[in-house]
Amino acid sequence: MRIMLFLALATCLSPVILLAQLTERVYLSGTDKDHTVNWDFLIDKGMNSGEWTTIPVPSNWELEGFGVYNYGRNWPVKQTPSDETGQYRHTFEVPRSWRGQVIRLVFEGVMTDTEVRVNGKSAGPIHQGSFYRFAYDISDLLRYGRRNRLEVTVRNWSANASVNTAEREADYWLFGGIYRPVYLAVSPPAHIEWTAIDARHGGAFRLLAHGQHFGEASALEVQVETLDGEAAGPVLRGSRSPGDTTITVSGQFEGVNSWSPEFPHRYRARVRLLAGDEVLHQRVETFGFRTVELRERDGLYVNGVKVMLKGANRHSFWPESGRCLSPAISVADVQLMKDMN
Repeated sequence: MRIMLFLALATCLSPVILLAQLTERVYLSGTDKDHTVNWDFLIDKGMNSGEWTTIPVPSNWELEGFGVYNYGRNWPVKQTPSDETGQYRHTFEVPRSWRGQVIRLVFEGVMTDTEVRVNGKSAGPIHQGSFYRFAYDISDLLRYGRRNRLEVTVRNWSANASVNTAEREADYWLFGGIYRPVYLAVSPPAHIEWTAIDARHGGAFRLLAHGQHFGEASALEVQVETLDGEAAGPVLRGSRSPGDTTITVSGQFEGVNSWSPEFPHRYRARVRLLAGDEVLHQRVETFGFRTVELRERDGLYVNGVKVMLKGANRHSFWPESGRCLSPAISVADVQLMKDMN
């Protein structure tokens, strides 16, 4: 089986050290509408229902000839909502060398209720909601050095009425299926789960790193640099006490190029989790120095300059692929909006 391997973060260290410190991303699906991987598929109602076949992942199943097309608004004529259930199956291998790592199964987006099983065992609670990422720690469910079986049951009509009200009773076409990528995120035992950056246009910088698996980590180190790899200032450092699940680092940078819509200057923050001098894990985050304010009875300001917002409502949608998109489509949409500005 062909599996696409992607090192989520890049550094200038040796390959051996890279694999020990970085989070690897291994795609089980394709990456967008133009790059897909076929999974086994069965749908219970509508077009091409009742038989196991294959479907490209990611995709919306209606656009691949399955299920029932349904428009969200139930007025002026009351419609019966489509309520298909799609079952996906896929097999993949993981190397023995991954044993002892933390392995998460990540779904970038599925419509709508999603139940996941790995090797016949539940990966966790049913996820509800279509438009955001969710993940399961499947480290203890995997068979290392062997083939593994992934089963995903997707119901396009949610069991949660509030989800349907928010997402499916709306003035657009409704779809179902795994429409964004699926991948394994493989991290060392002690690692950073996520970061949050507050970088102001005057150079003030604050980063928060969170993790439930910090292990023996004692500190966090951050190097801010340009996209060309030049240091933008000194290395910042924050300490951690045993049991802490967050570490904060802050500092002030001089002479930064601020981000704005017209001139989107960006920087990179290389974030390293340390135990003494040993680097346990690292992430690289791209960000811009900018200050966004909403002033009462006044308006929106970016970097101290008032910004007038024009009405624009962009849905993640393409006629030939539904909600499953590609970077090229997203760039084209943004360029179209800028051309009209």
